[in-house]
Amino acid sequence: MSGRFAPSPTGDLHIGNLRTAYASWLDAQQRNIDWLVRFEDLDGVVAHRETADSQLASLEALGMVPAHEPLWQSEHLERYEAAIQALVASELTYPCYCSRREIREAVSAPNGPPAGMYPGTCSTLSTQQRSDRAEHRPAALRFRAEAAEVGFDDHVCGPSSYPVDDFVIRRNDGVPAYNLVVVVDDGFQGVSSVVRADDLLSSTSRQILVARALDLGPFDYSHVPLVVNEAGDRLTKRDGAMTLHQLAQMGWTPDDVFDWIRESMTGGLEAPGQWSNTWSPVPR
Repeated sequence: MSGRFAPSPTGDLHIGNLRTAYASWLDAQQRNIDWLVRFEDLDGVVAHRETADSQLASLEALGMVPAHEPLWQSEHLERYEAAIQALVASELTYPCYCSRREIREAVSAPNGPPAGMYPGTCSTLSTQQRSDRAEHRPAALRFRAEAAEVGFDDHVCGPSSYPVDDFVIRRNDGVPAYNLVVVVDDGFQGVSSVVRADDLLSSTSRQILVARALDLGPFDYSHVPLVVNEAGDRLTKRDGAMTLHQLAQMGWTPDDVFDWIRESMTGGLEAPGQWSNTWSPVPR
């Protein structure tokens, strides 16, 4: 059994990333299980090994060292393809030729699906129709969720439930999609406890369907609050002074950052409703 922190190696970790990492690390310590780091690097254009080294250094500076070498998703494409083929064989998928514009137009039409939900346009295409559309556009692959409503108990957010549309598990450029990959990785790594930021809460229902179809899990979920700026919005680069390097220039030591993270988590993992989530750095 294990817990994990799974950043994308696209930039230095900021204070919000670091607090989420600490929450997952603390959860693993309390459960007496391994804590792992996994790099979500399937977007090869922006993911860099040098950035990953910097992220690991930031975690280590705060006392968080993974139990094993980090897993790189780009090194395990065959594992994701095997999972996709298992879903295809179970008749749980279908090719989708829709463009983003076509989906937007379908959603905005009278009696269309809720915003953000796929309308199922390609779910009932005939073989000939698929052949015709394939001449103009490569197909993505969608999981056939059949408008399921999937509920789960989250250790932070409590009982949660979300409707699930037919979501993409492989993009039309051949890259396996997040909601498939994260489940396959968690199953392969023996992850039992998933601690991550609450902006991913609504993705969980989709991932539960994939896990069930692949006979993986079950997983315990804990979605912790995001660190936000003074306006209450998620942190962006323009908020400034968020990484360890930037904070060091203002006189902050790694111990200062660690103390802020712990102090912001008043009550610990058992009481995230008491956490202080606003980030407003001041010189030390």
